[in-house]
Amino acid sequence: MNDRILLIEDEAPIAESVAYSLKSEGYAVEVAGDGLSGLSTFRAFAPDLIILDLMLPKLSGLDFCRIVRRESNVPIVMLTAKTEEIDRIIGLEMGADDYLPKPFSVRELIARVKAVLRRTAVAGEDDQKTTLEVGDISLDLPKRRVTIKDKHVHLPLKQYELLRALMSNKGRVLSREELFKRVWDADAVYDTGSLDVHVRWLREKIEPDPSKPRYIKTVRGVGYKIVSDEED
Repeated sequence: MNDRILLIEDEAPIAESVAYSLKSEGYAVEVAGDGLSGLSTFRAFAPDLIILDLMLPKLSGLDFCRIVRRESNVPIVMLTAKTEEIDRIIGLEMGADDYLPKPFSVRELIARVKAVLRRTAVAGEDDQKTTLEVGDISLDLPKRRVTIKDKHVHLPLKQYELLRALMSNKGRVLSREELFKRVWDADAVYDTGSLDVHVRWLREKIEPDPSKPRYIKTVRGVGYKIVSDEED
């Protein structure tokens, strides 16, 4: 079955161009022109990926993201005309997995979509009815479910993949570049800033005190490792 993509974009020319190109690539596409209709379409269509404009009528992209993230881990690629870094950060903190500023190349957007879907597929192939555990953190790979002391913790796709990479290599130092290539697409341009920001966000989700990390340790000049709380 073809991957299903929900495109939520209120500018009709952009929506038509992107939808046409996605369909030409073999994707099943549904289009919504505002946040509220996008939300109902999301629930009925059950997409494999969402392309979401940040500035939407009726329900903003940020509010849409917040609602969807209470219901699903579906990957979200965010589109935004805003150029300020804070807007991109807020979108990513709300649960978007990638972003592309307007104006953008449709070819680049499709490349981003393919990369996100490929990472999601690889994560699924690696999930062999296995549970990873480090201290109080448990990672149910088949369900992509993270629990801490039996309490579910939602993680956006990149944070989940970052945690999975670290937990799969418990006690081993992974360089920043190696982690970046595991979490982002192998062809992505290495960006240590993006990686460090996602590590900070991950710590805020899983650490009892993010300012004094118990699990994710920084190895100065090299990268990161994850340890159980009794290890160093």
